Order: sequence, then structure tokens, then C-alpha cells
Amino acid sequence: MPAHDLALLTDAARKAGRIALGHWKRNPQVWDKGVEHGPVTEADLAVNDMLYATLLSARPDYGWLSEETSDTPARLTCERTFIIDPIDGTRAFIAGEETFAHSLAVATHGKITAAVVYLPAMDRLYTASLTAPPLCDGQPIAASTRADLTGADILITKTTLDPSKWPGGVPDIHRSFRASLAYRLCLAAEGRHDGMLTLRDTWEWDIAAGSLIAEKAGAVVTDQRGAALHFNTANAKAAGVLALPPLLHAEALRRLTA
Repeated sequence: MPAHDLALLTDAARKAGRIALGHWKRNPQVWDKGVEHGPVTEADLAVNDMLYATLLSARPDYGWLSEETSDTPARLTCERTFIIDPIDGTRAFIAGEETFAHSLAVATHGKITAAVVYLPAMDRLYTASLTAPPLCDGQPIAASTRADLTGADILITKTTLDPSKWPGGVPDIHRSFRASLAYRLCLAAEGRHDGMLTLRDTWEWDIAAGSLIAEKAGAVVTDQRGAALHFNTANAKAAGVLALPPLLHAEALRRLTA
């Protein structure tokens, strides 16, 4: 089943990309959903509508969790659930930047079993499933094997490095950033950066697909307390995300929980 789901998600992600690129850099209509959710564009909604119709027509017994669909408790009774962010990095999309992504995943009993992250403006496709290796554009990828957190290149926001959040001491790292959490996880999976870290409560649709890709690539992926991530939960949030090589993860967790 993960292989069939992965093929379905891959085809759907490429269709999403064609829709998104039809609006990109064309002054799409934008609405503000408020501080917690940020902006949404007509492209987000068009992609969401297509994914909802395409994926649920293929798997009518699956649940549905998407940033752009009103949530209901019905998904909590489903064995498998689609977890979707139609456009992750909407602000980047609005700004005409290339680093927005479509994030598509299937959760089975709370664990991600198939995952696709597609960046249509870059035509870059990341995939993984329980039975398939992590790939970027069909080529195998692997996370960094760096052993020293000091000097590591970590995708992280400036506010995350506030000393009040690090009782064991703020790590001396090189800070990088991308707007899309899904893309940050994939960059960690690909070893282009040594890892990613966010301490904010994080919506499941932002991290579901990328978390499996990073984990399959060799990163240790947990919440900020070191607990395993669970998906299709009632509040649809995780307590932050760490995706780091094993030794860096252990050091970051020690500093966070000292």
C-alpha cells in the first residue's frame, strides 16, 4: 500500500505544481487568515480543491487533514489519513520566490507511510515511503553525518536561538533559513544543511511529508522534547521539530532540556 500511495501522491503533487505555477508571479488574490495561520491565496485554494477531489476519489476510505479545509473529527476514526499542505511557504509564493512547496503525506495509525514534497518552481521532487528510499528527483539522498553541533549549518529562525529557550546554552551554529518547513526538512534529508530545528508548535501538514523523508535519509526526527512525532492527532500539532544527525540531535536535546 505505501508504494501505491506514493505513486498517487507523486502524480497529484505534479498536478498541484501546474496549478500553482499558473498563479505564481501573476498577482494572485490574497487573503489574511490571521496571525496564527498567515496569508492564503487563490492558488492555495485551487490546489487544495484539486487534491481533495483527486486523492479522495482514489482513496475514499482515507481521512483528510489539510491547512485549507475546515477540520472535522471524522479523520480521527480513519486507519489512513491524507495530511496535506497545498502550498507550504505561501509568503514565499506571494513574493515570487522559488522555495514554496506542496507537501503531501499519508499517515497510517499515526505514522507517516508515504510522503512527497514538490517544489514546482524548481521542479524538485522529494519522495519516500516505508518501503521506498528517500529520493530527490529519483536519486538517493542522505542526511549529514556531522558529529559536532558547534559550527553546524542549521536551518533555524533567529527567534529560536533566544537564550531563554536553551537552558543548557545556545549552540554556536551557522544559521540558515527557508520559508517552507517541508523544504527545510528535505534540505536536512539531502545533507545540503546539517539539519533543521524549530521550537514553535508546528502544524502537522507542514511537517508530515518532510519528517519521513528526513528520517529515512538518516536524520533523527523528534519533537523538541525528544519524543517521536505522531500524526492525525486531535489538535494536529507537534511540539516543535528537530531533524538532525544523531550526535547533533543528542547535543541539541541536551541543551534544550538541561
